Amino acid sequence: MNISYYIERFKDFLKFERLLSPNTLESYSRDLDKFQSFLSERRIENFLTITHKQVLDFLEYLYQTQKESSVSRILSTLRSFYRFLVIEGVITKNPVSGIRNPKLPPKMIEVLEENEVKVFLESIPCADKFELRDRAMIELLYSSGLRVSEIINLKLANIDFEEGLVRFVGKGNKERIVPVGDIAMSFLVRYLGASRHMIEKEYKSDYVFLNKSGRKLTRQGFWKILKKYQKKLNLNKNLYPHMFRHSFATHILERGADLRVVQELLGHSSISTTEIYTNVSRKHIKDTYFKYHPREKREDKKEDNTFKKKKHE
Repeated sequence: MNISYYIERFKDFLKFERLLSPNTLESYSRDLDKFQSFLSERRIENFLTITHKQVLDFLEYLYQTQKESSVSRILSTLRSFYRFLVIEGVITKNPVSGIRNPKLPPKMIEVLEENEVKVFLESIPCADKFELRDRAMIELLYSSGLRVSEIINLKLANIDFEEGLVRFVGKGNKERIVPVGDIAMSFLVRYLGASRHMIEKEYKSDYVFLNKSGRKLTRQGFWKILKKYQKKLNLNKNLYPHMFRHSFATHILERGADLRVVQELLGHSSISTTEIYTNVSRKHIKDTYFKYHPREKREDKKEDNTFKKKKHE
């Protein structure tokens, strides 16, 4: 039995039936490549009759080089692959169905403070065409809570300048419409009017943000730009593009936005995904309470504890 044949059929199913994005398909392919490597190393020829113990051996094999979160994802991919084989009538039982994913610790969300975002954005000069591009791009990233994939794939036709909106197909091929703040829109208009045509050169592109060659900016290119400004500012945090999305969600929740509205803005299919940001906001509320309430300041607590100690003495 040729596993590559069935993997290609599985990927076609994910692409045409489940309508998964190219990035998600690539992730599935990488996970199944690791499974194929394991089968080859252990000389397991018939993957259709793989046993419960062999699946556990595969997990042990993964733990040698992979983080727990990666092992959990790969196991989910394998479970989906064998579930597909059951649906197709290739096998009768899913050998992975009875194996639970490792329980992961709660994911900590890293965010920037509002003032840190302001300082970072204002540290980006606009003296040349590329700096203006970078400022417009990162302002938009934070203003609308976009993913880096949505930024680099944004097209000119997706921008509604009159209404101050961007419209595009996001993760899972879902259409999203998100507002753009006045500041971000002003930098976007400046970039499009004064810089983009100089970057585009002889290439004609529909993409908004272009690299130095006049072609569509890549994820790696965006990452390098962000790191360049982090280094210049000497910021004491390890910046990554998604941190601006986390910060966007956290900041508007802290200012009273409804959770359902934030879910729509972020394009989450489940509100439970959006709820991770409420934990960050609860910490903010608690810190604010102890900082500003006249009877609940930390100093008062210290004094109160001292009083209690003396009283017991």
